[in-house]
Amino acid sequence: MKLHQLRYLTAVVQNGLNITTAARKLHTSQPGVSKQLKLLEEELGFPVFERDGRNLTRVTPAGTQVVDRALKILEEVQNIRRLSADVREDDTGSLSIGTTHTQARYVLPPIISEFRSDYPDIDLHLHQGTSEQIAELAKAERIDFAIATGAQELFPSLVPLPWYRWQRQIIVPRSHPLAAEKAPSLKALSRYPLVTYTFSFGGRSSLPALFESAGLKLNVALTAADADTIKTYVRVGLGVGIVAGMSITPDDSDLVTIDAKHLFDSHVTWIGFQRGRLLRRYQFDFLKRCAPHLTRRRIELAIRANSPQELTDVFSDITLPEPS
Repeated sequence: MKLHQLRYLTAVVQNGLNITTAARKLHTSQPGVSKQLKLLEEELGFPVFERDGRNLTRVTPAGTQVVDRALKILEEVQNIRRLSADVREDDTGSLSIGTTHTQARYVLPPIISEFRSDYPDIDLHLHQGTSEQIAELAKAERIDFAIATGAQELFPSLVPLPWYRWQRQIIVPRSHPLAAEKAPSLKALSRYPLVTYTFSFGGRSSLPALFESAGLKLNVALTAADADTIKTYVRVGLGVGIVAGMSITPDDSDLVTIDAKHLFDSHVTWIGFQRGRLLRRYQFDFLKRCAPHLTRRRIELAIRANSPQELTDVFSDITLPEPS
């Protein structure tokens, strides 16, 4: 059994059992991948895949166990390489981050700029998407860090570190009837069409659940994945905007911002990485730049947590920062 056979195996699984696509990403030939998979199965003494002619149709139950162990072995190989680089104080490598538009546009720029200045030899890759899209990138291990709000059930293999807390705000044009109200009620809000984020926040803080529990009709004119789009459509009069507070900038002075803490629960944005992955020194440093409480010691405690409650206990003495 050889490491490259395990790499071929996991690549095929991660590419939907498409050997041609896996071979392309591995920079090798399709026949070469097929041959190595057959050799691996012969050595194991049982099939890893079920086949329909030349096509792979599914992973066998025994094959699933092989794939799970292969992924762990390959991760440990990478961990050894990461350890070697850190011992040699080699600050070269890459950092791939999967995040939403709000974080990429309004939160990360100063952090990444400062990090890039201190680590010029680190290749940075920023992938933007919805929580579901980020979860797919994490599942395929194409990113080092995932940044999201809520939706932790989509990321079962990650260690989620609470980063900061934020609030939703209401935005309207200056001519809008709500512009003169300091604390509009949910009933007052229900009289107008809303422009807000694509519904991806679970629990009682979600807009549909909130309006339903109050016996009010939710009138949504438009949902969008980013605050810039929401603000654009608020400006043209499509409806009342609901956005993350940190997305409101001095350039938005033509809009009236209304505090909505009395209406909506706060949200916690977290940053996570694959459980079992050895973090490089520069990755620990990146996390510390995100928030002072994300120290190496506290992160290592979080890694060792065996349950969600133990993870919560690691940060129980922390008051999460709120972006200004």
